[in-house]
Amino acid sequence: MLYPGLKGVVAVETLISEIDGNKGKLYYRGYDILDITKSYSFEETAYLLWYGTFPTIDQLNELKSALILHRFLPSHIEKLICLLPKDMDLMSVIRTAVSAEGNSSYGWKPTVSQAIKLTAMIPTIIAFRKRFLEGKTLIHPLNNGSHLENYLYMLNGDKPVEAHIEALETYMILTMEHGMNASTFSARVTASTESELASAITSAIGTMKGPLHGGAPSEVIDLLNEVYTAGDVETVIRAKLSNGEKLMGFGHRVYKTHDPRSVSLKSKLMELNGEDPWLDLSIQVEEAAVNLLQEFKPGRALYTNVEFYAAAIMKAIQMEPTLFTPTFTASRIVGWSAHVIEQAENNVLFRPQSNYIGMIKERGRV
Repeated sequence: MLYPGLKGVVAVETLISEIDGNKGKLYYRGYDILDITKSYSFEETAYLLWYGTFPTIDQLNELKSALILHRFLPSHIEKLICLLPKDMDLMSVIRTAVSAEGNSSYGWKPTVSQAIKLTAMIPTIIAFRKRFLEGKTLIHPLNNGSHLENYLYMLNGDKPVEAHIEALETYMILTMEHGMNASTFSARVTASTESELASAITSAIGTMKGPLHGGAPSEVIDLLNEVYTAGDVETVIRAKLSNGEKLMGFGHRVYKTHDPRSVSLKSKLMELNGEDPWLDLSIQVEEAAVNLLQEFKPGRALYTNVEFYAAAIMKAIQMEPTLFTPTFTASRIVGWSAHVIEQAENNVLFRPQSNYIGMIKERGRV
């Protein structure tokens, strides 16, 4: 039987996460994601996904120290970031740098120590490349501070506002892991060949780069800017739906009701911005789009997904659209690596079949 896109096919059993699409719930290691964002940090949540439990104080401090240690890039990676063509997109730069990091120390089987190292490196890669392209002095990592405080500091060169750190932390916890999505599947397929962690993550980054997976938040910004310029929410949305265009930031393959990540991000945005006009615009677009989607596509429950309010959060903390997908990558590296490690524990090579739909032909040499 043919399953295009493997829709509905269960390929693995996992202890990492659970998505209840009918109820709009997401669980990391059995814990509700909404509870996690209220009580735990990025580092604590990463530890949970890697090890299956929340860390003790000593374990958390050890993880923080390891992340600080590895946020300083090897010299050959620093040089590579500055040598790559200037017109090379940032996702390709990250992919290339991770591939260059994949030396002999990344053997089979993958380890949490390797995962920590790659997780620490990616924000530095992003920040270095951004500032290099801007012709600015490269800012080296902090010797202290949280993972996300350091990321914002390296991007901008200033001590970040606490509210911005908290908003980014909420976003990055919510996007760390989300089941067997396209990039996670790519990582597990690569790992199933017993290729090392850096190669599996490189596969995932290449998949994340596609606009149907990791590129949506920046396209949401385009939608919001278009509405802002036109000054008429309903007219813009109605025209797009009448033309058969897809509304980026709405609908999800898994969730049949509200995406819990979108709900959490909307709440955080309201805390962050108060009466900010960007927040008001986002809410207006959401309300108009949901109503019009019901009109154009009756019977389908299409609500905002994580990308919609992720875009608004990113703009609120003054992050450029070109950084949206790379920042998504900097969070999802945790989930990818957790899946690769899990794949290695009970590995089976992925080898689906295909149905040939051409003709069998015979031809002798003329």
